[in-house]
Amino acid sequence: MKEQSLKTIETDALLIAYLEYGPANGWPVILSHGFPYDIHAFDEVAGILKQKGARVIVPYTRGFGQTSFRLKDAKRNAQQAARGADIIELADVLKLKKPILGGFDWGGNASCVAAALWPEKIGGLVSYASYDIIDVKEQRHAAPPSLERICWYQHLFQSERGRKCLMENRYEIGRMLWSEWSPHWKFDETTYAKTAFAFENPDFVDVVIHCYRFMHGLEAGEPDFEQLEALLAQKPKIKVPTVTIDGTADPLKPGGTTDHASLFIGPHEHFVVDTGHNVPQEDPKVFADAVTKVYSWL
Repeated sequence: MKEQSLKTIETDALLIAYLEYGPANGWPVILSHGFPYDIHAFDEVAGILKQKGARVIVPYTRGFGQTSFRLKDAKRNAQQAARGADIIELADVLKLKKPILGGFDWGGNASCVAAALWPEKIGGLVSYASYDIIDVKEQRHAAPPSLERICWYQHLFQSERGRKCLMENRYEIGRMLWSEWSPHWKFDETTYAKTAFAFENPDFVDVVIHCYRFMHGLEAGEPDFEQLEALLAQKPKIKVPTVTIDGTADPLKPGGTTDHASLFIGPHEHFVVDTGHNVPQEDPKVFADAVTKVYSWL
């Protein structure tokens, strides 16, 4: 596939860098990546959807790649309400009418947040790990030891020692997590390096650290998002048409997420696939098929 050129738009808080595929009048899709990933997780997915007539927007999330904060003194905030709002603002600036949102990891979380809080602006949703809105209060309780061990990086990032470790070893940490979370995926160093370039963003460390400290209830968000976070704490049900996905080899989601079904009250279908955490890159056809399924319901 021919290498795409980055475009940039301005929102209230950010200059968002993104890739765009497909015709300007195509049916709109926004695909959002997580940590430690980037826009290249969707290279093949976007190519498939482009062939189906979609206009696909793939943004770098805050703190990654060429996305930057407009103000030098702005808080490098990565709470879920802020990242969900980023998707909505991106859609508004680009004048996308009811886009389908698709995401995994942070991107799945942000897409679920956007769909739950602003359903009138969203056409549908594809979410890896189903209802991926963070229950900050629940995060203060211990998980089973087997899962706590898998989440070692989250515990590391709660300390200043962890911040320093990420600052000095972002490439190595990201590669470790790719291998641990997708144990059957045989990616090569070139593939990983293409993504790891996005971690050189000067805000990367501050954004990642804030995300996980906020998620564990140990660092505050911004006052402008307090009301939205209060709404998210009530676990609002998602009304828009949704396909959810589980990867059977993902150690972060042992047992899958089929028990989330009651939190989706619109058309809903659940896919279970033989992948790890990075479904879009491990099995792009499955992820693209999920987006196409949602589009068929609209």
